Amino acid sequence: MNYRTVEELNRETHRLAQTLSGDIDLVVGIPRSGVLVANLLCLYLDVPMTDVKGLCEERIFDTGSRYQRSTAFDELDSVLVVDDSVLTGGEMKRTRERLTKHEFPFDITFAAVYISPRGHQYVDHWCEVVPSPRIFEWNILQHTRLPEFCVDIDGILCRDPTDGENDDGENYREFLTTVEPNIIPKQRIGCLVTSRLEKYRPETEEWLTDHGIEYDSLVMMDVPDMETRRKRGNYGQYKADVYESVDAALFIESDPSQAAEICRETNRPVFCYDTNEMLNPSFIGRTKRRIPEIVSDIKAEPVLFPLRSAYQISARCYHWILRARKSKCS
Repeated sequence: MNYRTVEELNRETHRLAQTLSGDIDLVVGIPRSGVLVANLLCLYLDVPMTDVKGLCEERIFDTGSRYQRSTAFDELDSVLVVDDSVLTGGEMKRTRERLTKHEFPFDITFAAVYISPRGHQYVDHWCEVVPSPRIFEWNILQHTRLPEFCVDIDGILCRDPTDGENDDGENYREFLTTVEPNIIPKQRIGCLVTSRLEKYRPETEEWLTDHGIEYDSLVMMDVPDMETRRKRGNYGQYKADVYESVDAALFIESDPSQAAEICRETNRPVFCYDTNEMLNPSFIGRTKRRIPEIVSDIKAEPVLFPLRSAYQISARCYHWILRARKSKCS
């Protein structure tokens, strides 16, 4: 799983600003994530910014007292439209089509911090080619692939119970029914995996329904009481077994030690919500997991498999050369 943090986004945006310094009069962000990049970029370049709608309406965001230069539209020569990433190019193409309907008296160029292997055809500037599967810190719990993920509950969708609340009795039931959500994902979650006991399913399901959290399945630990659960202490292994059984694309776990164990046991990627860290399996772990998959693919498509593999290798080489040439020109 290719993962990028806000810190990495900031670093790449700063590098992009260095290649554009002095050439841009206005930065335009494509909502929503592109506005984050535009905000960083306009500060690094010391120029004003707006969003796409603002550009079409000839409206620029207020700049504050530190920026004193003129921001009149008729004085602009070069405008940069930017997004955080380009995957299929659909949003960038729609933005281009929207802007071509206006006869702007300035040049417009397009940029993205991260692009897919074919994304360079939609932008004039970019920083890094990040192939799929990929996910970013700023959209992980609103990602369109959330239906393919396993997600922990306590520590992510809501806080963990306190020691006083975690009594396996009335205090705990009160916690389950009244705790406020930390976040309500707009996307449907594939599989909720929790160490809560099966006997608390009614309270858990009611809480999820009350807060509009949609999901396909809810897996709970089937032991009689919390004392038994604590004696077993197999939280990470239990979640790893569920992760394997549902064949999800990613597990989002709150606890760092459990996240590490899930990744180690499954050789699959795990995102630790507490540390904002993507844990990917080692090369040996990935190889162990891939060998049966490769053998299965070869048996299913003995002719197409080597051709597809050759294409993937050549595509990676092409984009490496393209990026090297771009860096040399910059």
